[in-house]
Amino acid sequence: ALPRIEAFLASEAAEGRQSFVVVPLVAESEALTVASAEAEAERLRAALPALRIGLVHGQQRADMREATMSSFAAGELDLLVATTVIEVGIDVPNASVMLIEDAERFGLAQLHQLRGRVGRGPHRSYCILLTDATDEFARRRLEVVRGSNDGFEIAEADLVLRGAGNLLG
Repeated sequence: ALPRIEAFLASEAAEGRQSFVVVPLVAESEALTVASAEAEAERLRAALPALRIGLVHGQQRADMREATMSSFAAGELDLLVATTVIEVGIDVPNASVMLIEDAERFGLAQLHQLRGRVGRGPHRSYCILLTDATDEFARRRLEVVRGSNDGFEIAEADLVLRGAGNLLG
């Protein structure tokens, strides 16, 4: 699936549109094999050398992060690899693709917020939830996001599926 997705990202860039690639971690961890922002940016730069690819994550200095996000908003980057720092507050009408890797690691409300970063302009937009999860629970959670655009409905389903949690620890 990844080569097809990469080809799609390249075709969107060729049409003058931009894409987000969101990953759950900043740096590689031996304990967690999920995609990291730094590793994914390097992998995509190697796979898609013609694209201008930026990277933002919460461990960068704020001025560096803002400069990269401004470059993306100005259309100077084709693709922005990011952690959830882009969840709110960035408006790029030219962005048409939101690829969320290891989507099962995000909360449903978070996935809904991320999906809302695309589809703000005149172009058809796409949100791709990428997962290797095989357990039924993870798949059911992602189906909720796939099946609804209503944030309240998604939050309610997340509460039903995951439970209310433990307030004190």
